[in-house]
Amino acid sequence: MKRIESVYFIGVGGIGMSAIARYFLSAGKFVAGYDRTCSELTERLVEEGVDIHYTEDVDLIPAVCLDKDTTLVVYTPAVPIDHKELVYFRTNGFKVEKRAQALGEITRMGRALCVAGTHGKTTTSTMVAHLLHQSGKGCNAFLGGISKNYGTNYLLSKQSEYVVVEADEFDRSFHALSPYISVITSAEPDHLDIYGTKEAYLESFAHYTSLIESGGILIMHEDLEFFPRLKQDVTLYTYSRTSGDFHTQNIRVGGGDVIFDYISPLGNISNVSLGVPVLVNIENGIAAMAMAQLVGIPSEEIRQAMASFGGVDRRFDFKIKRSDLAFLSDYAHHPSEIRESALSIRALYSDKKITAVFQPHLYTRTRDFYLDFAQSLSLFDRVILLDIYPAREQPIEGVTSQLIYDCLAENVDKQMCKKEGLVSLIENLKDIEVLVMLGAGDIEEYAPRVSEILLCKNG
Repeated sequence: MKRIESVYFIGVGGIGMSAIARYFLSAGKFVAGYDRTCSELTERLVEEGVDIHYTEDVDLIPAVCLDKDTTLVVYTPAVPIDHKELVYFRTNGFKVEKRAQALGEITRMGRALCVAGTHGKTTTSTMVAHLLHQSGKGCNAFLGGISKNYGTNYLLSKQSEYVVVEADEFDRSFHALSPYISVITSAEPDHLDIYGTKEAYLESFAHYTSLIESGGILIMHEDLEFFPRLKQDVTLYTYSRTSGDFHTQNIRVGGGDVIFDYISPLGNISNVSLGVPVLVNIENGIAAMAMAQLVGIPSEEIRQAMASFGGVDRRFDFKIKRSDLAFLSDYAHHPSEIRESALSIRALYSDKKITAVFQPHLYTRTRDFYLDFAQSLSLFDRVILLDIYPAREQPIEGVTSQLIYDCLAENVDKQMCKKEGLVSLIENLKDIEVLVMLGAGDIEEYAPRVSEILLCKNG
């Protein structure tokens, strides 16, 4: 790392890649990269000093990044192996690393606080970063979403020994990490295009637990379906909403607030108020508070920081929140995430009609879980299904959103819609009380216009 003078990112606009780019930029390195499309995130990176281009062309690589002795190349697994720039760097002897490898090297420079799980990891890791940042501990944080408290996915502290990391299981990326303390929020089969079977997916998590440092700690949700493989001197704690070493009592929901008492072997904390008051954040909060206690943050600082947590962009992200109208965006793209989102929204708005717009993410995920998606989406009153967002995949014959549509419950008001027609459809619907847009694709691009329409229609 010390001899590296420039870092080139292939896929620099990804949420995980951009955080590492910001790290190297803060370390005084020349940072450049390629991405397929210009986005709000890439524009921010350019403003911060990153040299970015959007055409796959070796001739556009800055000259300073063409010295193989002083340049590190980092790429995202979503980039195809025949990407022209990636092929150039590999065939010319450059040091080329996956994003996870680069992040793993960074985490080994401090004490890594890692959050893994099929779902919940972005919010939980962002909570952990907020708790440490608001305390005297501080942290360097590499997050999988934009923190609404700080407007970024990267936090810097040159004094802190702690590195907060979202440990991503896609492509077995989290196997490159060396956690000091890790939370595992969930382990429900996903990314079966990578793993093939549920058993292989769970084995990947079991292997991840074996990477926790000697003397380290695992905080594991009670409902996980695998046995961790821990070094002999690694301490194991469990948590859930109602049981385990860390849990809650006396949950109060009402008046726009969620308040509970936190029960812990390290000291109970009463009257914890969630800054983002949704039920799904109770367990995220338990895990984050447990990690905060284990690094020595006092109870009162934890209570105050939990109340001031602003959430993460696209994670239960309210765009409009009024007594007569609510509109929110949620990154939920796995059946369990959608179910939790639906239950949380229903708890807040039990007397309202709830409309969900869902953009499925990946053909393989839709193929593998369309029945589960239909079951979770049937918890809403009305469902609008968009076409599948392909991301890195090519179409699969016979796999479309129609698979989900056909399996929705009979009592659900349902319709299909091209994403280009979504704005017009929303404009013509007469009875929207609560609207949530779900998915990990590009559906978020329509949120500003949908907000305008809803506010115009509802005064």
